[in-house]
Amino acid sequence: MNDPIEPRTLGLVAGLGVGAGIFYYRALVAAHRARGLSPGILMAHADVRRVVGLAQAREAAELAAYLNGLLRQLAAGGAQVAVIPAFAPQICARELAGLSPLPLIGLLDAIAAEVERRGLRRIAIFGARVTMETKLFGGLPEIEVAALTAQELDLVSSIYGQIVEHESASREEEQTLRDLAHRLIDRERLDAILLAGTDLAFVFHPDNTDFPHVDGARIHIEAILREVIPGGG
Repeated sequence: MNDPIEPRTLGLVAGLGVGAGIFYYRALVAAHRARGLSPGILMAHADVRRVVGLAQAREAAELAAYLNGLLRQLAAGGAQVAVIPAFAPQICARELAGLSPLPLIGLLDAIAAEVERRGLRRIAIFGARVTMETKLFGGLPEIEVAALTAQELDLVSSIYGQIVEHESASREEEQTLRDLAHRLIDRERLDAILLAGTDLAFVFHPDNTDFPHVDGARIHIEAILREVIPGGG
């Protein structure tokens, strides 16, 4: 008789937008169940106000030190690998990688691999202001990232903030983002729009997104599954 498959124990830093953490948790549990497996997931809750404040202030070293404390808690609890399931904290991805007591399944790494796999060369980014202004924290050095106008940055940032708060978008907000995506693709000759905000997954999913896109959160979840489930998930 074959031994049962035991997924690796995942440490999840939650609280970086409650909705985002719940989205990851639900998706990971559903994927394990679909394979007849029970997930091993530990969570540590971050102070989202502290994290967002440090990210906006570009205080990468201080943010990495704070997140590393949470990763140490997860390691002490038995986690074998860990995930930061949000975009804003990625501003300290390099610093955190040098501190973490656990291997990190990187959000930026997963996106970069998907962009390369699809052969994308020119994109625009939708997400929080810090994510857009830093061009995904410099995580796509080989890719041209089209700059949005100041008005477009304000628009996307404002709507994204509403989505984070309500975990949904009004029909008007959704259509505004959709129209802007189409306009940018035509104007900037883009290959795709990168959805670089976990909460955007509450609005756009494979069945309703009518423009070329990369769904950062879902790509990250696929990468997590490949790492935690023996045989690649």
